[in-house]
Amino acid sequence: MKTPRRSLTEGPILKTLTMLALPIIGVNLLQTGYQLVDAFWVGRLGANAVAAVSISFPINFLLISLSSGFAFAGAILIAQYAGAKNFKMVNHVARQTLLMAFLISLVVSIIAYIFSPQILYAIGVEEIIFDDANLFQRTIFIGLIFNFGFIMFQSLLRGVGEVKIPLYINGTTLLLNFFLDPLFIYGWGPIQAYGVTGAAVSTLVTQFISIAVGMYILLKGTTEIKLSIKAFSFDWPLLKKAFKLGFPSSIEISARALGLTLMTVLAARFGTEVLAAYGVGSRLISFVVILSLGLSKACTTLVGQNMGAQRIDRAEKTSYYSSVIGFISLSIVGLIFFIFAEPLTRAFLSGDDYVVGMGVDFLKITSLSFGFMGLQMSIIGTLRGSGNTVSSMVLTIIGIWVIQFPVAWYLSSHTNLDYDGLWWSFPISNVIPALITLGWYKTGRWKNKNLVHSSVES
Repeated sequence: MKTPRRSLTEGPILKTLTMLALPIIGVNLLQTGYQLVDAFWVGRLGANAVAAVSISFPINFLLISLSSGFAFAGAILIAQYAGAKNFKMVNHVARQTLLMAFLISLVVSIIAYIFSPQILYAIGVEEIIFDDANLFQRTIFIGLIFNFGFIMFQSLLRGVGEVKIPLYINGTTLLLNFFLDPLFIYGWGPIQAYGVTGAAVSTLVTQFISIAVGMYILLKGTTEIKLSIKAFSFDWPLLKKAFKLGFPSSIEISARALGLTLMTVLAARFGTEVLAAYGVGSRLISFVVILSLGLSKACTTLVGQNMGAQRIDRAEKTSYYSSVIGFISLSIVGLIFFIFAEPLTRAFLSGDDYVVGMGVDFLKITSLSFGFMGLQMSIIGTLRGSGNTVSSMVLTIIGIWVIQFPVAWYLSSHTNLDYDGLWWSFPISNVIPALITLGWYKTGRWKNKNLVHSSVES
């Protein structure tokens, strides 16, 4: 039976924003748990096994980034139609974006599977781990269709304001993954021991379960979205619109992923000690990014529904509340990171005081600018929710490719800051892009986008 849900276009904005953001943050944290679980069990096979698994992470992350952008398109369109109370179009958009996710994931999965060895050769994977890395990676690529599908499922539900169901599914499958990992890695009874690939098989199984449960929920109509298998057909004008809306977000998220990869390359030039300090610091910062992303996605949903309902005033208030919350809460988190920089760093690094010192410097230099990250991500959420995905993409690319990477390269290579130049690029790329984004937002041009009344109403 469908659960009645309070409209996001009325009632207290601050409470609604918070109730949306917290489960989204929980989902993001649970998804990172998959990596921790795999690392826990694979780590017992030795360093080569860990390396074989780790090498596929940036490639998989890049492919997932591609799907996440198109998932944003589904969430934005669903949110605006839900805000307009046009649930016929909500269901239609859900069907079309799921079809789009299926087609894109199928193509990407086949291409990635075929060229998996060439990808590993290009990265420079050593022969000793090549076979394990290739088999692990290919198994992960098979599951892209399930992974993409579940990412789209989460986005569709987020569009109608349902954020708890994905949290429950992720929590359950993460727990299941913890027990399946050793089963497939080491084998038991009639189940074959797959070694390193067992971790990928376990992930494949849980991803399949996740999307199977997700599709059951959509077909049953537990939420405001109810799909019918008979009604699945191609609406090419709407698919084209969704693609045009999602493609900039895919470029944006991929640009972030590539930017992080290149920052790692810059850090690697200074040796393993600097790379280790950078790795620990960036891992801690990724926790802050999860917080800001959760708030940003909640803002996207709330702004999207209010734009669809022609409640521009509420969309603007949502953006204001989200920006203030993002700036203040992440500034507090940054202050905590600054004060406890050493124990936080030592939790991931032990024994080498010199490397710990570098990691502490990294956190202290970066942490006090976290609030600006929260501010920018909230405004980016507003732009996405209003359908301004091209503006969101451009502003993100400016922050990473025009500001952070060039600044990091110049300060670390052409000043006496040396590797500290890498650290300083983070606060610079938090503050300046946030101010540029705020300036663009203040022009008010984001309010002029109208997706609901320009979409295909079939």
